[in-house]
Amino acid sequence: MANSEEEAKLERFLEWLQVNGAELRGCHIKYSDSQKGFGIFASSSSTQPSDDVLLVVPLDLAITPMRVLQDPLLGPECQQMFQQGQVDDRFLMILFLTLERLRINSSWKPYLDMLPTRFGNPLWFSDVDILELKGTNLYHATELQKKKLISLYHEKVEPLVKKLLILDGDSQSEVSFEHFLWANSVFWSRALNIPLPHSFVFPQSQEDVGEYPSTSHTPETDPASSNGDKDIQAQVPGASSLGPGDTVWVEGLVPGIDFCNHDLKPVATWEVDGTGLVSRIPSSMYLLSVAQQCIPNKEVSISYGNKGNEELLYLYGFVIENNPDDYLMVHYPVEAIPSIPFSDTKGQLLEAQKAQLRYLLPKSALNHGFFPQTTSKLRESDEKETVRSCSFSWSGQRKMPSYMNKLVFPEDFMTGLRTIAMQEEEIYKVSAMLEELVESRPDEQPSETEVRMAIWEACGDSGALQLLVDLLNAKMMKLEENSGTEEEDARLLGEACCDEEPSRDWDGRRMSRNKWSSVVYRRGQKQLTRLFLKEAEHALHLALSSSDHH
Repeated sequence: MANSEEEAKLERFLEWLQVNGAELRGCHIKYSDSQKGFGIFASSSSTQPSDDVLLVVPLDLAITPMRVLQDPLLGPECQQMFQQGQVDDRFLMILFLTLERLRINSSWKPYLDMLPTRFGNPLWFSDVDILELKGTNLYHATELQKKKLISLYHEKVEPLVKKLLILDGDSQSEVSFEHFLWANSVFWSRALNIPLPHSFVFPQSQEDVGEYPSTSHTPETDPASSNGDKDIQAQVPGASSLGPGDTVWVEGLVPGIDFCNHDLKPVATWEVDGTGLVSRIPSSMYLLSVAQQCIPNKEVSISYGNKGNEELLYLYGFVIENNPDDYLMVHYPVEAIPSIPFSDTKGQLLEAQKAQLRYLLPKSALNHGFFPQTTSKLRESDEKETVRSCSFSWSGQRKMPSYMNKLVFPEDFMTGLRTIAMQEEEIYKVSAMLEELVESRPDEQPSETEVRMAIWEACGDSGALQLLVDLLNAKMMKLEENSGTEEEDARLLGEACCDEEPSRDWDGRRMSRNKWSSVVYRRGQKQLTRLFLKEAEHALHLALSSSDHH
């Protein structure tokens, strides 16, 4: 239940939305629970029952890089840094949020007061909680990201915010690292990738805001290499083109819409309305019901995209038990390449094939393997064959093995592992095949596919699969060494969750919310490692016993 302070905050926010032209039509915003905070709920009686538009927010209310560059206080400073290439568009918005939260008379106060003050992502974990992630990708990624944010805060954020507060006539407010960490978490958990009309982004010319920033940056430490946005596809014609009159994709926060929480079965989606034809408000974003009929007082959820628990916990601070979109990140360490035999030759071959040494293996791939996981639900979009780029042999000597259609490991990854695992005589074979090709057509270099075919002809799959088995065994050892077995995690969760609402407030006898999220995530990682290891071992056995083993 929301307390009176939260009710007062909500009232101020709803007034603020209304004053700024937003309209709540078939929904209301209310406190959901301690984990989710506020959410959007269907109204018990819609004034326009035929209208599927639940909420409309003018895009003028969105926090975007253009808004920051045009801000009277922040704009001039940011313009300069931006033009010198010192900051990117995401940094601009995080800086804006940090400053506005501290400004005494901020016009954004009703919105900012509604946002959570703490988050469930690992950057907020205590020193004890973070140990629950030891052995996982997230442990290392969080460590790196925190160091990066601390140095960014001291080098750029702290001096700049202090200076701007004084310019604003405020010598009292003190900025801290936590203010910056808060703004960083607000951005990453609430930003949307918005398809805006070209004329909205560049009203007259680009001269007003300088050259507009790109929106393609990805934090290096993000374990999932994701753009981090709630990447729901808004249906806008020509969204990928960039001509005048077309669409420009811009990241930003849209107050109101961003109170929608995630669900695997969403009942709404958001769309942009440039003309006002659908929402009756030009240049707006609206929330559209996709359910036949929204159940009164039931929460209106959207989808943040098909994301595994690693990404959900890192960006949004929550996990989903038995997440159908879970994945395992497997990688061969690039830093180990210089120490392997024939590292220079192998490095050149990896480059020529555009081979991947890091791959996300989706849980859904297991449905097509030797041991299909019938219990996990498959998404329709995942029902596709693995395309094998070297689908025929170089000289016809190596036949396509019978297990190929059951192999769950992608060709881009397999070709990288084959190259790393190559033996001396196999390297000579590949060199001879490629030299022969170059002699027959001196003006043309072998293509990516030809290099892959030559390597497969020379090596087959057994070396790559043996390397993969070793990588997965090492991964499992690291996970178990730090937090025990999958069974132990299952026992912990069973003891902690006697009720059906693991997301409720935890009392002293139950595990903390952060620990619960960590255990759910790491248990899923152990489960996937075990299942993919089983697939790799079986494929290796078949590769060694077939004609593949020369």
